[in-house]
Amino acid sequence: VQLQASGGGLVQAGGSLRLSCAASGGTFRSYAMGWFRQSPGKEREFVAAIRRDGITYYADSLKGRFTISRDSANNMAYLQMNGLKPEDAAVYYCAAERQGHLTRNRYEYDYWGQGTEVTVSS
Repeated sequence: VQLQASGGGLVQAGGSLRLSCAASGGTFRSYAMGWFRQSPGKEREFVAAIRRDGITYYADSLKGRFTISRDSANNMAYLQMNGLKPEDAAVYYCAAERQGHLTRNRYEYDYWGQGTEVTVSS
């Protein structure tokens, strides 16, 4: 399975970005998909996850600003980020969990994309 994250870039504080994750080579529709982020000197942290039936799970601190979605027909997952803050700046990674479990534990994810960088100017 290959995952390709895209959509990062530079945005002003208060702005929005939509990240995309394209999957290939596996049975995407059965996987749970997650987004994580990592900024310099910090651990990779959970952002959001979505199960194959569309049930979602968010980091508490991001609920209400970020929205995860998926298009299983086209093997895509998305992360809509609104009201961006400088502390949201990080490299964002998409990941796939083969068993379809909704989890915030990064060690339970089987496949990872290469990351896309988000920079937020104040």
